[in-house]
Amino acid sequence: MSFDSLGLCAELLSAISSQGYTTPTPIQAQAIPVIFEGCDLLAGAQTGTGKTAAFALPIVQILSETILRKKRRSPRVLVLVPTRELAAQVSKEMQNYGRRLSLRSTMIYGGVNIRAQIERLLRGVDIVVATPGRLLDHAERGTIKLSEVEFLVLDEADRMLDLGFIDDILHVVEYLPSQRQNLLFSATYSQSIKQLADELLDQPRRIEVARRNIAADAVVQTVYPVERSRKREMLSHLIRKGEWNQVLVFARTRYGADKLTAELLFDGIQAAAIHSNKSQSIRTRTLAEFKRGELRVLVATDVAARGLDIERLPHVVNYELPQVPEDYVHRIGRTGRAGEDGVALSLVCPEEQQRLLAIENLLKYAIPRQTIAEFPQIAVKRGGKAKLQGKIKTGKKTKGPSKPKKKPDRQKKKVPTKTTTSRRGKAETAQPAPKLGRRLSRTKSRS
Repeated sequence: MSFDSLGLCAELLSAISSQGYTTPTPIQAQAIPVIFEGCDLLAGAQTGTGKTAAFALPIVQILSETILRKKRRSPRVLVLVPTRELAAQVSKEMQNYGRRLSLRSTMIYGGVNIRAQIERLLRGVDIVVATPGRLLDHAERGTIKLSEVEFLVLDEADRMLDLGFIDDILHVVEYLPSQRQNLLFSATYSQSIKQLADELLDQPRRIEVARRNIAADAVVQTVYPVERSRKREMLSHLIRKGEWNQVLVFARTRYGADKLTAELLFDGIQAAAIHSNKSQSIRTRTLAEFKRGELRVLVATDVAARGLDIERLPHVVNYELPQVPEDYVHRIGRTGRAGEDGVALSLVCPEEQQRLLAIENLLKYAIPRQTIAEFPQIAVKRGGKAKLQGKIKTGKKTKGPSKPKKKPDRQKKKVPTKTTTSRRGKAETAQPAPKLGRRLSRTKSRS
């Protein structure tokens, strides 16, 4: 199948050809005809399979066929995404296709000055890519009009639910017209996704191009057992020995990402971190430097797990396993995209064995283990402590258990006692005489 057979116009075919694509991916081949038919859609596909183009191409063409001639354009397409990075990625593709058909698009997200966004909205746009929180800020201010939206797209819907955006999504829907086409894309399925689809979609067509909740086949996965205290040492060893020039490392917390970045810099490895505590300008600049090859290592939290689109990214490392097993799929989905091969490594300490087991239960298979000679493999028993596999042989004979040494008895100091004489002439020993403080002794001497 070719893009010509999908009914796309010449301008869009030229845009696709300029990107080097010749044949549609499975999600594109199935989703584009459904969108052209005007049906609601519930689509499940892995990350990196071309989901953005699957909804962007048909939507842009439909809008171009009915361009409304108004002084000020109101948004006709609303794309909701979970993160700023994903908003930038989707907006870039929308602009690439839309500008060839005289369509305007913009992106709206938090962490930046809202004034510039208001000015762009006042000039008029056709397509808005937004995160739910900042979009509601504009809606409540009255700086955006959503009553003419014809398409509602929820991209990475499962991630938005993981981040707690369900209430914001339902609040946004209250500003939209009832007559619209709804498209829901998700990398994984869950009960909450099904409930959201029942709430928003009207008799949707269902598309699933791969088995649920699995990692991309192009990604080679490996687990390296290692003690927690030696993780950074192993990571530096792998980067140097493998001569990795571009690697994305995932940490669980913002503090952990900053700490690891500082340690890698100390090891002489050029690295930088991005997470939600960084300003948007810093995150954008850091990501651009990483894409240009100026940074060898990019350390990120899960805030960037789905929003990063880096061409031919060869290596992804899970420095710490995620709390949610589905996040593992999204993390390693940053490599092995668009048919390219990729490698995903996980450094797993004994305390993370339960998380690893949950991930393997989700994948329905065990991830291969591999060891490094410089880092002895560790065996973990449930409920027990980690021990090195095998006994360390030495030439010395081991001694039997030594008897505990008795501590020498310390002689107690004799405490001076005060002796008194009773009326009958018998000597009586009273309680130990109290020690007189300096102030008390002075008052007695004065008396």
